[in-house]
Amino acid sequence: MSLQCGIVGLPNVGKSTLFNCLSNAKAQSANFPFCTIEPNVGVITVPDERLIKLGELCHPERGIIPTTVEIVDIAGLVKGASKGEGLGNKFLANIRETDAIIHVLRCFDDENVVHVDGSINPVRDKEIIDAELQLKDLETVESRIQKCEKAAKAGGDKQAKLQLEVLVKYREALSQGKNARTVELDNKDQEAAARDLFLLTNKPVMYVCNVDEASAVTGNAYVEQVKEAVKNENAQVLVLAAKIESEIAELETYEERQMFLEEIGLHESGVNRLIKAAYALLNLRTFLTAGSDEVRAWTFKAGAKAPQCAGVIHTDFERGFIRAEVIKYDDFIALGGEAQCRAAGKLATEGKDYLVQDGDIMHFLFNV
Repeated sequence: MSLQCGIVGLPNVGKSTLFNCLSNAKAQSANFPFCTIEPNVGVITVPDERLIKLGELCHPERGIIPTTVEIVDIAGLVKGASKGEGLGNKFLANIRETDAIIHVLRCFDDENVVHVDGSINPVRDKEIIDAELQLKDLETVESRIQKCEKAAKAGGDKQAKLQLEVLVKYREALSQGKNARTVELDNKDQEAAARDLFLLTNKPVMYVCNVDEASAVTGNAYVEQVKEAVKNENAQVLVLAAKIESEIAELETYEERQMFLEEIGLHESGVNRLIKAAYALLNLRTFLTAGSDEVRAWTFKAGAKAPQCAGVIHTDFERGFIRAEVIKYDDFIALGGEAQCRAAGKLATEGKDYLVQDGDIMHFLFNV
């Protein structure tokens, strides 16, 4: 399931430093704009403590296989991108291909790291990128409105009329400097029509406040400004210190990393929190398989039913789906394994309409 989160932000806010922490890819990190020209793609392992506990119970021969998420580091944006300034057109094309946005904002003071606009103001920085994306979306919406109006008038096209209603809502919001994701649609038909538009400001977004070491645990005034600015946006805000994360990434062992985190008052690294949040931002969930051969995490879209999840493992499993045997993770751990869960009546047999839950331990029966 190749869904991607794109890391965006103004030049020199810490995007590439953060990306380097997230993956083994070596995105160039330098103190000047546009050091990232081509988007760097990293396939990132999603931390999941459940896998470790299952591994301790099952002792799998082939080991533990986690799930992954793709993160894309996209070149920094400047004012005028919607008109082609800087790397604007390339930036907009790259962000359009992603499924969700991780928007990095500089929330630290450091006279040794230049700011493209000369001063630190994360809310202004957010609004610069928002404005460029909104202008591009408004251009898209205006163009589609013209086509829909013609279709609706000429042939009485019901779908065109429906889409026109949605487009008018978006035009009103975008014209007021609001993101498309703030628009409330009336029904599922309108929601379906909206998805077909692929608007940049309608993508789910998480704002990452890149702070200094002193603010890594508690945040700071810049972070509070960001939270206030996005409170009506249906967006997440995550605080981390990219510089600290880069130091953690250089430590060789898990024990060393944990000691480092404890010393600065953190229970979990910002990178781990970011990966988990990005996974959730894409509306992804995990089901598990556990046995003596391997313990493995599998990715599915929230709301998927048992046959669809079977198809994640192999298309034949979905095509010939008969039923699924499901054990809840907590029961598996508490009772000590599959055999014990069977004996205790904690193994459920589910059919085609079963909505798979995050953390379900599953075994599929099929026939082709």
